[in-house]
Amino acid sequence: MKLISVVVPCFNEQEVFAESYKRLSDTLAQLDPQKYTYELIFVNDGSKDNTLQQIQATVAADKHVKGINFARNFGHQIAITAGLDLCTGDAAVVIDADLQDPPQVILEMIEKWEQGFDVIYGKRRERAGESAFKLLTAKYFYRFINRLSDVDIPLDTGDFRLMDRKALDQFLSMRETYRFVRGMVAWIGFNQTSVEYDRESRFAGTTKYPLKKMLRLASDAILSFSNTPLKIASFVGFLASIAAFVGILYALYMRLFTENFVPGWTLLMISVLMIGGLILIVLGIIGEYVGRIYGEIKRRPLYIIRDKFGF
Repeated sequence: MKLISVVVPCFNEQEVFAESYKRLSDTLAQLDPQKYTYELIFVNDGSKDNTLQQIQATVAADKHVKGINFARNFGHQIAITAGLDLCTGDAAVVIDADLQDPPQVILEMIEKWEQGFDVIYGKRRERAGESAFKLLTAKYFYRFINRLSDVDIPLDTGDFRLMDRKALDQFLSMRETYRFVRGMVAWIGFNQTSVEYDRESRFAGTTKYPLKKMLRLASDAILSFSNTPLKIASFVGFLASIAAFVGILYALYMRLFTENFVPGWTLLMISVLMIGGLILIVLGIIGEYVGRIYGEIKRRPLYIIRDKFGF
């Protein structure tokens, strides 16, 4: 009998938790009991509402359900990692609690898994209930990161996916602090395919990925999977050096071959300000990479678990 683990990260999901649990349970109950069993692992990522109490009550009522409670909020990508660390399934599914990704698609993923695929990711055809800004940025972000990176990250996908145990073990061997799960799963390779679906509107509550978190995730994706910004910084520095050299030649020409010194002041100020600005940009890019090196070498644990339920 094969065990299917379903990992559900939760952050302030009290309004949607009961419906999420019901739909996931109803979907997984459709699996052939002679071939499959399942476990539902809810990860409470430092919620401030009643999410933890709902997880505890559900664990007590359903033997298939397990719970993880973080000591504080560690973030969505870390919550996914913790659930995958503690799952014991032959295959593991990651799905958010907000029901934008339909649980029924899990059955299609399992069919693909049985056909021999190691990673099956959900590919969105339509995205209901999202702003034009978010649709536009999501559309072009993956195309942008694919141009920068050597890793081909599937377009129009999120973290909703199924992973076979051998692929999952390789993913879990990567313990980097700044995590971009969908990029890391693409990096490990194996036999990957997609299942297309229409993404629904959020069932209840508000998005847990406001602009600030979206920008942070985008930054982690770019800096974790590409050194192109460093190459750009070098190129910008090279251009700045050329501009500075031209300015020096101009200043020498004005000094040696003309009597007109004051008019060069404008060009001098422009050159100083331009080069100064470019230097700050380059240092900022380098600083982002250095900061991540600093974060990695501290070797702190990715997360701290306060309580576990049902394990």
